[in-house]
Amino acid sequence: MNLYFPSPSPVVKNLIIINVLVYMATALLPIGGWIREFGALALGTPWFHTYQFITYMFLHADLDHIFFNMFALYMFGTTLEYELGQKRFLIYYMVCGVGAALIQYLTAVLLGELPILLIGASGAVMGLLLAFGVMHPNSTIMLLIPPIPIKAKWFVIIYAAIELFLGWRGAGHVAHFAHVGGMLWGLMLLLWWKRKGKIFF
Repeated sequence: MNLYFPSPSPVVKNLIIINVLVYMATALLPIGGWIREFGALALGTPWFHTYQFITYMFLHADLDHIFFNMFALYMFGTTLEYELGQKRFLIYYMVCGVGAALIQYLTAVLLGELPILLIGASGAVMGLLLAFGVMHPNSTIMLLIPPIPIKAKWFVIIYAAIELFLGWRGAGHVAHFAHVGGMLWGLMLLLWWKRKGKIFF
């Protein structure tokens, strides 16, 4: 059986290249320095800068972290970029990423869990997953574990519910609320564009 993997769309390709180059560069630096400078940290810390709500998306902790984020960016982003157009796709990606960091920060404030540290493209990628589920609700996604097919709309709903639950449980060192936040901002932006007649689904 021949497997077909389409070439990544232009913006997706450039995002992957930037993320990989940044990962390679930061792998050569002491871990504390670049995280403090470019990771999304809590307001009020000596290391906070507003640009961190953007730069944090291009930092990754290890090879697994960047691989799965970039794989998801390629899988969902390529289709979405061709449908939304390059400019609108990039706006959507960045809004989801920045929005994810804001939700994670606000949640940490409410739960008294400051300071926070946030790195990775997961929030923006979860926004892409949400968009795919909204625009292609009946498309089939093949899960890796367990290897079963599931419709995109159900996968998004189940995934969001699990992330929300794990976030309230405070499970692990994963920014679950950032994942939910990326989805939430993505949904709001899609509905706004639909209301303005810029997209149809």
